Amino acid sequence: MQIHDLPYPDPGVPDARSGPRFLWWLWRNQLGGQLKALAWGLLHFVAVSALPFCVGFAVQAVVDRSGTRLALTGALMLLCGTAIAVGDTFLHRAAVTNWITAAARVQQLLARKAAELGSVLTRRVAAGEVVAVSTGDVEKIGWFVEAVSRFTAAAVTVVVVCAGLLVYQPALGTVVAAGLPVVAVAVLPLLPRATRRADVQREKAGRATELASDTVAGLRVLRGIGGEELFLDRYRHASQEVRHAAVRSARMWSLISAVQVLLPGLLLIAVVWYGVHLVREGRIAVGELVTVYSSVMVLSYPLQHFEEIAMSYSFSRPSAKRAARVLSLERSAVAGGAARGAAGGDRAEVPRGDLYDPATGLSAPAGRLTAVVCGDPDTAGRLAERLGGHPTEPGRPVLLGGTPLDGLPLDLARTAVLVQDKDPVLLSGTLRELLDVPASGAVTAADALAAARCEDVLDALVQGSLVAADPMDARITERGRSLSGGQRQRLALARSLVTDPEVLVLDEPTSAVDSHTEARIAEGLRRLRSGRTTVVFTSSPLLLERADRVVLVHEDEVVATGTHRELFESDPRYRAVVTRETDDQPAADDEDALLDALGELAEIEESA
Repeated sequence: MQIHDLPYPDPGVPDARSGPRFLWWLWRNQLGGQLKALAWGLLHFVAVSALPFCVGFAVQAVVDRSGTRLALTGALMLLCGTAIAVGDTFLHRAAVTNWITAAARVQQLLARKAAELGSVLTRRVAAGEVVAVSTGDVEKIGWFVEAVSRFTAAAVTVVVVCAGLLVYQPALGTVVAAGLPVVAVAVLPLLPRATRRADVQREKAGRATELASDTVAGLRVLRGIGGEELFLDRYRHASQEVRHAAVRSARMWSLISAVQVLLPGLLLIAVVWYGVHLVREGRIAVGELVTVYSSVMVLSYPLQHFEEIAMSYSFSRPSAKRAARVLSLERSAVAGGAARGAAGGDRAEVPRGDLYDPATGLSAPAGRLTAVVCGDPDTAGRLAERLGGHPTEPGRPVLLGGTPLDGLPLDLARTAVLVQDKDPVLLSGTLRELLDVPASGAVTAADALAAARCEDVLDALVQGSLVAADPMDARITERGRSLSGGQRQRLALARSLVTDPEVLVLDEPTSAVDSHTEARIAEGLRRLRSGRTTVVFTSSPLLLERADRVVLVHEDEVVATGTHRELFESDPRYRAVVTRETDDQPAADDEDALLDALGELAEIEESA
């Protein structure tokens, strides 16, 4: 795989059981690039290590006054220099390719997982952690995967040079062969502490990133309550903790670097001292001493890769652990393998029938509008997630026409059931691009916008645009920040209606609009979704009155079913949720409250 071939047609199925296993899987999946880097690395390192032998031969040729040997040595040095240049050039090329392709593979895997899980991802993993994994962590993972081949080439070179010195000059070669393993492994006792400090640094950095992400996302709310300074102080404190952790980690790595400089220096002193003693005794020639001395000096270059591989692993291991954690997430505890297996066969038909959740007992009849009332908004969010094919209880999947949703291929499940959560996201772009989503084609953009009562939204988009006369060509800013909450909510509803899924699940779709608009949306939703299964989580009487069937969920269990009027008259728990009465302020009279709500609805319909 070359850089110009990216992205991968298929990044593969990662081994996400642990961080080290994920790193090993990445290395194996770019074996060709690793072997190229290893070959060029061996050429480069061996050529560098051969230079001292050439220098020693040249010195000895001068001592012996042999012009022929000096010329031959010069030719060998020229050959080594060429090999060094060529090896270094192509080693760098192969190393960068391995780095980028490994990082790109991880990013593709993360993007695929995010598309597979959707909004469920940020409910299982903090948003800051997802941002950290998809930005800084992929670079560190790519660094280690790339560094393995260079380290292997350096290690092989050290072994070859030691063997060559033993053959060339056994006396000094024995000293070098005995000292180099000590130099290479001397930093190992320091690595666990350095790794722990690096882990602490990465953990604190992840927390700071998460805090910054949450602060930016909630900046409007923070300004509304005057909480900017509070969160700014928290971020300052978090960033200072990251700085202190980074300094402590850097101190340990500087100690490791100092050891990597000190020990080779001591070995060099020992070689020179013993070599001079041997020269005085006439046991070795001056050229042989120069060769061994130069070889030990040059070996400090490949030995640096021992420190680099330790550092890259220490930084990449927690990054790989976080990436593996995200990549190991599945739509449900049992869905992953079944869904992938089904996707590989013939395409199945979209299941049809009643939507049933065995965990709560909730049933939404096919082709009807079912409203679900929950006293706890968090319960509504979890139940909406379950209805979308993400069960929280293994072995109890949601059924659509008797077919488990979490066992369907992902694209088929999303064709069957679409969930619009409480806070839908509007991507930047034109309104035409926003509504250009996978759809059945039965619902036009104009019909969806009309049903969602987006007339004022279209006017606002045209007025806010400098060039677009057609509202479909007007641009929507990032996350729809130029629009009000109600306008964003209605555009998101229109986008969901355009898709025309078999089952549409809406979580509080009108919580940010006024009552008159809400009544019109309820009528438009009922009309446009006629014959389709629709589930709406709401406590608004205006929507509940339009529902064919209303279900009350209390403590994660269906406790009552009927029409809005029936439940309002017969069930105190339902009445308490709909009227928002509390123990301190109970409803004055149940029948009067019902009549008032119905009178308000009739008045709104007449004005429409």
